[in-house]
Amino acid sequence: MRLRTQAREVALQYLYQIDITSSHSDKTVGDFFNHFVDEKDLIPYAREVIEGVCRHLSEIDSLIDEASKNWKVRRMSSTDRNILRISTYEIVFRDDVPHKVAINEGIELAKRFGSPRLPSFANGVLDRIRSELSPREPSS
Repeated sequence: MRLRTQAREVALQYLYQIDITSSHSDKTVGDFFNHFVDEKDLIPYAREVIEGVCRHLSEIDSLIDEASKNWKVRRMSSTDRNILRISTYEIVFRDDVPHKVAINEGIELAKRFGSPRLPSFANGVLDRIRSELSPREPSS
C-alpha cells in the first residue's frame, strides 16, 4: 500500500478520535502518533492532512453540505464524514494531489471503512465538489 494511502488511513483514525473526544492539540496528535503509528514515514503527510482538515473544517463541511444535497455533515457517521473531509481537503486545498486521486482515494477509504452506501455517495459528492466548487483542475 502506498505511503500517502496509509497516511490518509492514519489521518482518518485521528479525525475520528477528535469527533469522539472533542479534543485536538499538538499533544493529542503527538500522543496518537507515538501510540498508534509504527511506520514513522506516514506521520508527515498524516499530520498535514489532519492540520489541513482542522484548519479549514467549517469551509470543508459547508462544501460537503452544499454538494451532498439534502444530507448534512452532522447527520453522517463520524467515519463517513471524515472520509469526505479528507478528500474534500485534498481537492480544494492541495495543489499536489490531482482531483482524480483525491476522489479515488476517498472512494477506497469508503469501501474499506465507511458505511455500505458511502462509496457511491462519496463518488457523487466529491465529483460535485470537484466540478462545481473547485475549478482549479480541468476535468478530463
